[in-house]
Amino acid sequence: MERVHLIIHGMVQGVFFRHNTIKTAQALGLNGWVRNRADGTVETAAEGERELLEQFVNWCRHGPAYSRVDSVDVSWETPMNEPNGFRLA
Repeated sequence: MERVHLIIHGMVQGVFFRHNTIKTAQALGLNGWVRNRADGTVETAAEGERELLEQFVNWCRHGPAYSRVDSVDVSWETPMNEPNGFRLA
C-alpha cells in the first residue's frame, strides 16, 4: 500500500475533471479524495498498490477530454489509511 498526492495545473476546473478522477480511481480500486482549490488547480490523494497509483498519475497527466493539463506536482507519501472508496472532498 502506497499513497500519492497530486496538484494538477491547467484548465482543470469546470471540465468534469473531478468527476472523471473519481470514476478513474474507482475503476482502479483506489481509496482517496479529489477537490478543487481556490487557485484553479485540482488536488487529489490516492492510496493503493504502486502499479495502480502510477496508472492513476498517468491518467491525471491528461485528464478528461475537455481539460488541459499543463503540469502535475507528484508527491509520494506515507499511507494514511484512507477510508474505503474515492470521494469528493
